[in-house]
Amino acid sequence: MTTSCSPRIPGYRRDDLRQAQSTDKSVFEVWTHALSYAPAADFRFFLPAMRRLRTGPWLSWHRGATAQDVRRVVKRVRDDGPLTIRDITDDVLVDKDWLWASRKPSKLALEVAVTWGLLTVSERAGMLKTYELTDRHFGWPQPPRPATARQELAYRLDRALRAQGVVSLPSVCFHAPKLKPAVRELIEQRVRRRQLVPVDVAGVEHWATPDTLDSIPPAPDPAVVHLLSPFDPLIIQRERLERLFGYKHVFEAYVPKPKRRYGYFALPVLAGDRIVAAADLKTDRAAGKVLIQQWTPVADIVDRPAVDAALACFERFQLAAVT
Repeated sequence: MTTSCSPRIPGYRRDDLRQAQSTDKSVFEVWTHALSYAPAADFRFFLPAMRRLRTGPWLSWHRGATAQDVRRVVKRVRDDGPLTIRDITDDVLVDKDWLWASRKPSKLALEVAVTWGLLTVSERAGMLKTYELTDRHFGWPQPPRPATARQELAYRLDRALRAQGVVSLPSVCFHAPKLKPAVRELIEQRVRRRQLVPVDVAGVEHWATPDTLDSIPPAPDPAVVHLLSPFDPLIIQRERLERLFGYKHVFEAYVPKPKRRYGYFALPVLAGDRIVAAADLKTDRAAGKVLIQQWTPVADIVDRPAVDAALACFERFQLAAVT
């Protein structure tokens, strides 16, 4: 495998994910703010939502499949073993109803079965997924017990505190605004127990643990540069991003080209603790390089050599061979 580096996590290698997902089985694919990987040890906290999806209301993108379709593909995996969509050759092909859809109806049924927790993605080769029964993949002596509603809330809050350090009610309840009253009640309980401390951030109430406030690290080195996906947890919460970094990101893949400011799939460039630019990049594998289609500065760049090094790192990572 070609030497590469990830501009988000410098020590990361492509095989690390394969090891975690397929060999160690320590992570699993799940929808959070986007398609994500979560620790397998936390599976029980996702089970209640998975089971709620089985009984409805169905997600809008689920409606192209029926419960019978889902049962059929699950039975096929149970009887025949792990499979990819390429192994299904008896589907009657249909026209795509959106760009990333599949012409095979079974593909949607497989994806729905994953969101329901019946199947899991046991392996990936690029975009090609291998589906396996969840219980069989993990080899659990007993399936994990679903978390209670209160445990779900505590997990959501603790996960946000661990990832964000200082949280607000919208940041904890991102994509789940109906949970705000219950999460606020839990936060207030922890404040009374002195487990959380109120913090004002630009006039908006936030909270943090006492340990977090006692161990605030020094400002990041501006020579440390990361190229971030528009779906990165730091970027996806637009209001939080703008409040903390003064940068307003717009995902422009669905914006008409004449109206784009940053480009089709612009990557925010984080240098130290500042967003300094948005880079719209394209990988030209035939030429063996990454092309900068558009570079939009949004702040003074303190260390351009560091940015160039991050771009070179990104290029090596994108062009690395997958074994």
